[in-house]
Amino acid sequence: MQDMYSAGFYPFPSEEARWGYWSKHSYMNRIAPPALSLYIKLLELVKDKQYFVLTTNVDHQFQKAGFDDERIFATQGDYGQIQCMKGCHNKTYNAIKIFEQMNQARKDCLIPTHMVPKCPVCGGPMAMNLRCDQYFVEDEHWHDSAERYGVYLDKLKKHEVVLLELGVGFNT
Repeated sequence: MQDMYSAGFYPFPSEEARWGYWSKHSYMNRIAPPALSLYIKLLELVKDKQYFVLTTNVDHQFQKAGFDDERIFATQGDYGQIQCMKGCHNKTYNAIKIFEQMNQARKDCLIPTHMVPKCPVCGGPMAMNLRCDQYFVEDEHWHDSAERYGVYLDKLKKHEVVLLELGVGFNT
């Protein structure tokens, strides 16, 4: 594993190892960190304006900084959500408490077998809710956010607009 992005595609030898990794990854990048000052400053710039955030970030930093969730469309998923690996149904599940429990139980980078999440519908393996293959689940919240973003864009057609694109990497 050379970096956090490519580690997401690592061929883990077991589900215990995969969830040992992902629970730690989520904890370190989504659950534990407070809002970064950059996001707090950005909110100060736009809080009294009409704004909408379209983000590929999956770390929940906009929400932590106080941006209104109704004005955020996180198109690529969320490190705090899991889904059926095969996308057998269009629902995601909050995994924050599960990851916190896995972090307490992890030993030698492995979680206990009984903690490996299983799909409540098909009984198959679960996965992070991250856009990485054709099975990415766009749940009700995702579609509601997409619709709000579309409505926002329609309103912009008659106004002068400033679009800011910040921190976009080569992958995106």
